[in-house]
Amino acid sequence: MQFSCSFSLLLATLLVFLSLTEAVPVKRTRSVTLPITRVHRARDDVHPHVFLQQHINRGLKRYARMTGREAPSDLELRENIHKRMFVPATGPGSRKTKGKRFDRHGMNYPASPTASALNNKVNKAGKNNAAKSKNKGAGNGAAGANSTAGTGAGFSPAALQALNDGGLTAAQPPTADNSLGLDVEANDVGYIATVQMGTPPRDFKVLMDSGSADLWVGSEQCQSEDGGDCGNHVFLGSQSSSSFVDTGKQFQVTYGSGEVAGNIITDNINVAGLALNKHTFGVATTESVDFSSNQTPFDGLMGLAQSTLSNQRVLTPVEALAKQGLITDAITSYKISRVADGKNDGEITFGGLDETKFDPNTLVTFDNVNKQGFWEGDMTVSVDGQDLGLKGRTAILDTGTTLIIAPQADATAVHQQIPGAKSDGQGGFTIPCTTTATVALTFGGQTFEINPQDMLFAPVDPTDLQGDCISGISSGNIGGANEWLVGDVFLKNAYFSTDVTKNTISLAKLV
Repeated sequence: MQFSCSFSLLLATLLVFLSLTEAVPVKRTRSVTLPITRVHRARDDVHPHVFLQQHINRGLKRYARMTGREAPSDLELRENIHKRMFVPATGPGSRKTKGKRFDRHGMNYPASPTASALNNKVNKAGKNNAAKSKNKGAGNGAAGANSTAGTGAGFSPAALQALNDGGLTAAQPPTADNSLGLDVEANDVGYIATVQMGTPPRDFKVLMDSGSADLWVGSEQCQSEDGGDCGNHVFLGSQSSSSFVDTGKQFQVTYGSGEVAGNIITDNINVAGLALNKHTFGVATTESVDFSSNQTPFDGLMGLAQSTLSNQRVLTPVEALAKQGLITDAITSYKISRVADGKNDGEITFGGLDETKFDPNTLVTFDNVNKQGFWEGDMTVSVDGQDLGLKGRTAILDTGTTLIIAPQADATAVHQQIPGAKSDGQGGFTIPCTTTATVALTFGGQTFEINPQDMLFAPVDPTDLQGDCISGISSGNIGGANEWLVGDVFLKNAYFSTDVTKNTISLAKLV
């Protein structure tokens, strides 16, 4: 593949920043619900392919941590980004419709053999699949032709506006008891909640994450790894809280997007009106720039996997709430909404399931097969009702990941069944923004379809919403031929609930 790019793109893609706004928790009964929101700064300075690679890198690091494998080095991750900075001058990712392809120095180079081989594999199957679907109204274009495979409406203008603006789309008032609305970050990227900590209590904006198991916020002595303090966040310590006690123990946690280290403390916290006095958690004295930046406006993170994963070796808040009898069971349930449909009805519920959000006849509960404490279930995969024959596959369900990350062979197999799909040779794929192909994951005997619009991560050309879009399913080569990391691309299409006591996962179709 031959590429071209400006130097300004190189500078514009070094960091990904997250932001968030405030949500006010309220008191609950035995089942507790609070809003989760996460704010994202505008991405008009980052090319869609680079933005995709940033998400892939984050997913690869999370996946490696989850599966106990060696994570890609920082050098490898930077090289992944650098490769993306050379964007095709024509075809997927280009800003031109005609002309020769050159690199940023004006040199003309042959196409990438890897990309060419993968494209041939995907396109050959895509062409056959397009021919098969011609009479079904699913699109009659050969693979590789924009806007010819599928009859969908294209990338949502509302989602594009949210992608460009960043920030939040405000939630509608909740329709069920014990619920609070969930604002949507950008075009469905992630979510946070506001909890109270310390004496007197103060609001902290905390990222909610089903893929980790530690709660932390910044310390009053917090320092950034890059030098200086930890930005304009809310911090916790003895100066601001009379109930703050340092245990003298330390912790360290590494995420896909950065790392923190600090002290394990006890202090009073309040989650949705439920008081956890002298709760044990962490304050970060050192944060990577991903967390310490002024443009990262959440103050900490709440992990909601099982406490067996905790680096602090303490109970998660939901487990502590159940132990103290403040909720019936250590259950966390998620309804993730999308900005494009305008409903904005997402929420997170502690202690039970909100039955107004799903069809109870479709509810399935299955065993968690992960031994470390992540939420992972057996899974099969199909496209337009055709089982792909991928045996022995499992999926880690992670609200902290935007994309779906699959082994390369599996991601290729999926896109072979989507007319017009193309590989970029670097782990990503493009699909027509007008695709009507339906990818589905089956858990516990129940099939959950992914809405085709959720497969559209971003338009390659923001001025052509019916051209090519970057696929929400990408591949990652970190070992593990049978494990997938399944994030919000899928989770927006199901009600998702976890039960620590029973070590089970539940999914149901949304209403």
